[in-house]
Amino acid sequence: MNILNAQCTEKPQYADHTGGVEHPSASDQSEYAGGVSCPSELQFKIPSGLMAICLPVFIGVLSWLLIPQAQADNVGSRHKAIFMILDGIPADVIERVATPNLDAIAAIGGYHRAEVGGPIGGPAETPTVSAPGYMSLVTGTWANKHNVYDNTQLAPNYDYWNLFRLAKAAEPPLKTGIFSTWTDNRTVLLGAGMASAGNLTIDFVADGFETDATGFPHEADDRQIQSIDRHVAEEAARTVTLEGPDLSWVYLQYTDDVAHAHGDSAAFDTAVEVMDQLVGTVWTAVQTRAAAQDEDWLILVTTDHGRDSETGRDHGGQSDRERITWITTNSERLNSRFHGQPTIVDIFPSIASHLGIPIPLPVAESLDGRSFID
Repeated sequence: MNILNAQCTEKPQYADHTGGVEHPSASDQSEYAGGVSCPSELQFKIPSGLMAICLPVFIGVLSWLLIPQAQADNVGSRHKAIFMILDGIPADVIERVATPNLDAIAAIGGYHRAEVGGPIGGPAETPTVSAPGYMSLVTGTWANKHNVYDNTQLAPNYDYWNLFRLAKAAEPPLKTGIFSTWTDNRTVLLGAGMASAGNLTIDFVADGFETDATGFPHEADDRQIQSIDRHVAEEAARTVTLEGPDLSWVYLQYTDDVAHAHGDSAAFDTAVEVMDQLVGTVWTAVQTRAAAQDEDWLILVTTDHGRDSETGRDHGGQSDRERITWITTNSERLNSRFHGQPTIVDIFPSIASHLGIPIPLPVAESLDGRSFID
């Protein structure tokens, strides 16, 4: 059953990301009130007769009168978020290898070990595999809800809204971006353009390169994937600088490829160091943009799973090393959840909290995570 398949005849309630309920301002409710932009799941009945005619006129005039003040209030207070997934780097490796760019981000906000895999032995136990990890992050739920258990034969349950769908529903003018070494992140996991996934539109896209044999011909050890990662990071940085999307996802893959081939090794350590350089490419763009436009940017970097402790080549099980991951962020609003034991499903409500996006109560009640950003 669609968690938002409700016939709304009253104003919806919104969660405050920590379990309470808040009622957003009129501007926050634009997608949840009657009107052509409201998704079918959240349509409201508009009174007939004179009120149905006068109310839109009144709102239009009021909005016109308030626009100058609203623009003035928003100067210097625009919130943006970008999250990066670096594939398959366990916590012990990220803590041992030199990562000056991640360290610089953590020096502003924080670094902490985190967890993937869901509750062991219960219905929400989730394989420590890439696609289930991505879906747990973007939906704030474990696999028993989002229904992604592997990297193949993907059949996501779009009833559980992803972060991009939430952002577009709450604030249609928000601009989003995805910069990914794996196209299925956008086309399948997010379900971009699919009616069952809310006809989601992503405004800035850089993906599909893994099938571009001309631009990125195959190399030994799949090194073309590292070239794609670099291109993806550069495109993300360029778009951040020029366009400043409100919500973006950057996915980089090569570390997982190297680990599958070589396990815990000098080659893996080197790949992690290169990945940190790519984080630096994006981080520099974020800092430049934030300073130039007086914007409040959140950057959050994490991984989707760890690795087995025997060789470092494999993952998918529920051993400690496969489950223990990490989160690095520049947020200065971190609460006790972050400093305790954050999980990958906490990232969805945390980003929503930074952006100030209200979460409708049905979505909030379905979340398995809680915000670690106040």
